[in-house]
Amino acid sequence: EIKNLSHSLATEGLRSCKLGDQCEAVVLFPKLFQKYPFPILINSAFLKLADIFRLGNNFLRLCVLKVTQLSEKHLEKILNVDEFVKRVFSVIHSNDPVARAITLRMLGSLASIIPERKNAHHSIRQSLDSHDNVEVEAAIFAAASFSSHSKDFAAGIRNKISEMIQGLDTPVELKLKLIPMLQHMHHDASQASCSRELLQELVSSYPSTPMLIVTLHTFTQLATSSLVDIPEQIRLLLQYLKEDPRKAVKRLAIQDLKLLAKKAPHLWTKKNIQVLCECALSTPYNSLKLGMLSVLSTLSGTIAIKQYFSPNTGEAPPAPRHTDLVKLAQECCYHSNLAVAAHGITVLTSIAVSCPEKEVIQLEQETVMGMESLILLCSQDDSKTAQETLKTALTSLVKMLKSCPHLSQSSVELLLAQLHCACDSARVLMCQALAAIATQQPVLAEGMLGDLLDLFRVASHRTSEKQQELLVSLATVLFVASQASLSAEVKTVIRQQLENVANGWTVYRIARQASRMGCHDFSRELYQSLRTRVASEHFYFWLNSLMEFSQAEQCLSGLSDGDYSAAMSAISEALKSYQKGIASLTAASTPLSPLSFQCEFVKLRIDTLQALSQLICTCNSLKTSPPPAIATTIALSSGSELQRCGRISTQMKLSMDEFRSLAARYADLYQSSFDADYATLRNVELQQQSCLLVSYAIEALIIDPQTASFQEFGTHGSVLAESEYELKMLAVFNHVLEEVENLSRKHPPVSYLHTGCLCDAVIAILKVPLSFQRYFFQKLQSTSIKLAFSPSPRTPNEPIPVQNNQQLTLKVEGVVQHGSSPGMFRKIQAVCLKVSSTLQTKPGSDIKIPLDSKSNEIEQKVEPHNDYFSTQFLLNFSILGTHTVSVEASVVDTSGIEWKTGPKTTVSVKSLEDPYSQQLRHQLQQQQQTGPQPGPQRNIGPRQ
Repeated sequence: EIKNLSHSLATEGLRSCKLGDQCEAVVLFPKLFQKYPFPILINSAFLKLADIFRLGNNFLRLCVLKVTQLSEKHLEKILNVDEFVKRVFSVIHSNDPVARAITLRMLGSLASIIPERKNAHHSIRQSLDSHDNVEVEAAIFAAASFSSHSKDFAAGIRNKISEMIQGLDTPVELKLKLIPMLQHMHHDASQASCSRELLQELVSSYPSTPMLIVTLHTFTQLATSSLVDIPEQIRLLLQYLKEDPRKAVKRLAIQDLKLLAKKAPHLWTKKNIQVLCECALSTPYNSLKLGMLSVLSTLSGTIAIKQYFSPNTGEAPPAPRHTDLVKLAQECCYHSNLAVAAHGITVLTSIAVSCPEKEVIQLEQETVMGMESLILLCSQDDSKTAQETLKTALTSLVKMLKSCPHLSQSSVELLLAQLHCACDSARVLMCQALAAIATQQPVLAEGMLGDLLDLFRVASHRTSEKQQELLVSLATVLFVASQASLSAEVKTVIRQQLENVANGWTVYRIARQASRMGCHDFSRELYQSLRTRVASEHFYFWLNSLMEFSQAEQCLSGLSDGDYSAAMSAISEALKSYQKGIASLTAASTPLSPLSFQCEFVKLRIDTLQALSQLICTCNSLKTSPPPAIATTIALSSGSELQRCGRISTQMKLSMDEFRSLAARYADLYQSSFDADYATLRNVELQQQSCLLVSYAIEALIIDPQTASFQEFGTHGSVLAESEYELKMLAVFNHVLEEVENLSRKHPPVSYLHTGCLCDAVIAILKVPLSFQRYFFQKLQSTSIKLAFSPSPRTPNEPIPVQNNQQLTLKVEGVVQHGSSPGMFRKIQAVCLKVSSTLQTKPGSDIKIPLDSKSNEIEQKVEPHNDYFSTQFLLNFSILGTHTVSVEASVVDTSGIEWKTGPKTTVSVKSLEDPYSQQLRHQLQQQQQTGPQPGPQRNIGPRQ
């Protein structure tokens, strides 16, 4: 298929006599590269493009140049680089300066794959002396590209660039284009030092505004690449910010200071921040004050702020409220410019959170007061600037209240009061902030629900886009405030208002939030009402499965402590609904949307409920099937005290193994969910921990109290819980652990207290409503790997032939494909490829299997470059027959964690006997069949 597409494009478009058809064919190549990003296509396509570049006119050359620049990450897949460059480079000898200029830009675009081509270096040098401005500009572009990739070229071209910059006959416009080339002269310390000295001379020799701006920015870029000169560059930029009167220079200094604040905040000293604060306090221009505050806002979330407040050697620590930084932030919190006020709030919040000093209590109150005044000001203004400022203030408020929970109540009351008079866009942001605060702290009391319900009634009167968003946000706050137990009044109000809203998407989003917050009874009603309002049967089955899952979880919501028979009945009803739901979920999956995570998560939930139900039955068996009379004798003879309990001991071991198996399956689901958000992964961790907890409880109470140990999976012990569901689950875990510890060394070996403790633990875990997190409904990050093998079979079912005395070189190529938001949660650092082979069909009995046959189990890690990777495996197939070779890919993220993302691909290999061995074997067989030839026999009969 790839070859056919390439052939059709090449023959129909590129070979057309019409210029328009040729151009259309050329510009389609980037889309083709995205669809089939493998070298077999890219190599042949670029060779055809090189022919078009060599034989076509300048417009076609320009189109090829644009395609090359758009396909920069595919350039390294060109296999015949020499031939490709040869065809392109032939145009450099043209008499047309425009053709030469396009060729130079083409060579510059190819610098990443031909950094050390001397003929390209020579042509660029020559073209820098050209009298045609277009060619010179192209040569400058090419020289900058080669300088960034080639150390030798950068060292050789530096003197020429210096002469041209300092030459009196070089126009100023050309100097402005030559100076940025110096930012690439950082391949070693001597190059960077020489370039910095030249830039220092230019700063003092050419003080005009355009030259100074370009030189200072090049200075900054060079410092960020060489790293060692960053402190000196910060001082230089602060000097120009403080002393130079030109606003353009000050703006450039602020822009570069922000770049350095992001790049290396740890290199900012206390003196640097102090100078910046003094400049911000003294400047009368709001635009410059805004820029300086944005630099401080960038630094405020880093270690630079802690360094600012740390005392110098031998000095007392400075009081935070008396420093220029705090004064500046407090002054800007009430500034008439909203953007300045937003940055002031951000800086003040970071100071209050990161500086636990005695005076920080008053600073916290002043910070919250500044936030509240800004919220009051912006909540009634629906302009874009006001809404961005409000979002910043609310984000800072959530951050502040997370570290200072004692301030939450007053802030929540203010937000609720302000919701009535705020504009619609501000209400959405304020509801989101309320939900975030209430998730961290239970500050929304039942008395506040009345105000929220009144707002919900008002918001449902109109059907604009903002009103729809507001309905979702208000419903989310109601769910958080109700804590998974919605009252009949709240349900009635929401249901009545949603009936007036024609937007089914809004209803679905509210139902999704209800499932996430554990309000399964209400979410079931919403899913049921939506089933008949969708356009395809896949959507119908999806909503039907969600309805059944909500129904199943609702069955578990009415459990009570100590009522074990009711618990088993509830689990049985829940399992019925889950089985219906998994059938609908399977029907909702499509090849483009396989719903693999959802199916596996639900299957694990079903198996977990079955295991918990079986555990309750096992505990009850101590009453229904007590130990036999000879149990004591069996225990004494076997040396195991557990045998006194009878058959329950064996059942408990099986139950413990079952829960450990479930925990391992949850771990596998976790490892396969590379694209999941953090809340979803944490939810999977909690499910795994609950299985491990039950397994530990069985071992500690019944199996072996001496060696039992509970090892937690994850790092929740060192971080704060992020959701209400996590808080409840952790509280249950702690309670169960305390009960197990109290009983583990009493009444040995097993008593009704032990079995009762296990049943109570099961009910406590089931009483927490399950939370269906975002990844169950929505995938924000999408990452997939596409593999290709060489050699490949001619047809899909045909095996690859190889002789048994030879080894097969299997080349594996792969492409990492991303969705619309790559790297939102985690990024790929390396791809781990595991190759294994298994023998499918054994040879005949007349063929001996060599004893030294090797099994193929190989693993390699490859780092993808521009989302492409390639490696080779040497496989041995000394045993005759058909082998199945499986290649499984997994990824390693930037934290070093391995994720089993797949895919797992198989290919068949047929091991054939080599002709020489086959001939020898046939000869040997023939000799064995004919046997030894008999000699001539003598006649021993009587003579006549």
